[in-house]
Amino acid sequence: ERELVESGGGLVQAGGSLRLSCAASAYTFSGYTAGWFRRAPGKGREWISCIVANDYSTTYADSVKGRFTTDTDFTRRAVYLQMDDLKPEDTAIYYCGRFQNEAACRTGSFGSWGQGTQVTVSS
Repeated sequence: ERELVESGGGLVQAGGSLRLSCAASAYTFSGYTAGWFRRAPGKGREWISCIVANDYSTTYADSVKGRFTTDTDFTRRAVYLQMDDLKPEDTAIYYCGRFQNEAACRTGSFGSWGQGTQVTVSS
């Protein structure tokens, strides 16, 4: 059984929105940092965002800043990625991960990962 499960991906037109969810099955994100990454066809993994679950502080990659927002709920059993003003170049498989701290999150180091959810943005 996977510890993290992403959902909410799909097909959307450019300019549209999607909200991705990442649910933790065996634990909460409390005391950890949750991160979102993506992998576009033919490209390497790209860091998108981090959220420190205990204080809700967030960081974003320049490529999504102002368009994407990550948050968690008070249970800290799930994290979310609200994606607005989507562009065709946002097409990718999106993954969430759980990390010990923000530094590990930003590099995707030593984390637990979900299986990913496909996001496709048409022009």
